[in-house]
Amino acid sequence: MARSQLAVSAGIKTGIDMDRQDRFLADEVMARSGANLRACYQCRACASGCPFVAAMDYPPNAVLRLLIYGQRQEVLRCGTIWVCVGCHTCSSQCPMAIDLAAVMDTLRLMAVEEGVAIAKPHILDFHEEVLRSLERYGRAHKLGIMLRYKMATSSWLKDLDVGLKMLSKRKLDLWPSKVKDIKEIDGLFQCYWRKAS
Repeated sequence: MARSQLAVSAGIKTGIDMDRQDRFLADEVMARSGANLRACYQCRACASGCPFVAAMDYPPNAVLRLLIYGQRQEVLRCGTIWVCVGCHTCSSQCPMAIDLAAVMDTLRLMAVEEGVAIAKPHILDFHEEVLRSLERYGRAHKLGIMLRYKMATSSWLKDLDVGLKMLSKRKLDLWPSKVKDIKEIDGLFQCYWRKAS
């Protein structure tokens, strides 16, 4: 099968630019994530199991194919790495036990480190709000995350109906609950790339 046919079968919509190939990209991501990308045989179990694949520009298997082809800019600029929520559904469905969630985490970190323009507007703001909530309370306070995110993005009325439905079904706690010993998790938030809050 020709390379272009492999790319199309993997779900890659654009052509693969072999002139801009980074031959060490896959090795770098494998070393940083601990996942063996080359074990993927494109069965698409990861994509069929992912609850957010419809919002992604590339299914997870295509991201792996882009990495193997050495398409650094394409993979670091894609929205898929930011849409992934790290639920590990793809990893648990993979017959080769590839930890795709770790790969996506690694790619997000690489994108931030390299200053790549983030494909999804305000997604980094959302990730930061989730981290701040975890840092502050030891668990996610969804209402607080939502309110601070809306404040940061000035999109107060967008998704208001969803928020009200969640509130009426008691899916959002009005007051945050804290873990007993918050100091135990302080070390988790000592990332060199995060700004001090």
